[in-house]
Amino acid sequence: MDIVEMIRKPWPWYVAGPLIGLTVPALLLLGNKSFGISSSLRHICAAVIPANISFFKYDWKKGIWNLFFVAGITIGGFIASFFLANPDEIVIAEATQQTLSGFGLTSFSGLMPAEIFGSSSILSLKGVIFLALGGFLVGFGTRYAGGCTSGHAITGLATLQWPSLVATVSFFIGGLVCTHWILPFLLTLAL
Repeated sequence: MDIVEMIRKPWPWYVAGPLIGLTVPALLLLGNKSFGISSSLRHICAAVIPANISFFKYDWKKGIWNLFFVAGITIGGFIASFFLANPDEIVIAEATQQTLSGFGLTSFSGLMPAEIFGSSSILSLKGVIFLALGGFLVGFGTRYAGGCTSGHAITGLATLQWPSLVATVSFFIGGLVCTHWILPFLLTLAL
């Protein structure tokens, strides 16, 4: 198997998981940095918004490495999507397809259902609910929790931070509640 073919395929958990986990000690050893993504939005706002808001008044240049990290993720995602996409069909379990079909979702050709995340949904009620309101709640929850899933679940747990354990457990409970109660309610409301 050549290296391009290997990159195009999903990596098994026992390879990808340790590689992600090794970013924590690598960042700590190389620069005493903590792995996380959500603080980059604050750095961007502090850099480009010349407002007199106390939350954005700090030396954002100390976190510039984080902006380069996020830029690298964005560029890597673009390259992966357009040049190294997995040619295999995405497999979604039959039971999941039946459940989602009951809510009017019938597009299973991509990672996200086109009925919700397609360009035709952006200006609709479901687009407002799932994209705008959902995005706002993710951003608010991230700041309220003091970090996102990568910051708490990868860095926080690896450095034995008690608040990160509470946040990670809360993320999983919130995900279960959303999957089994809130999402079905929103799908019946919006579709």
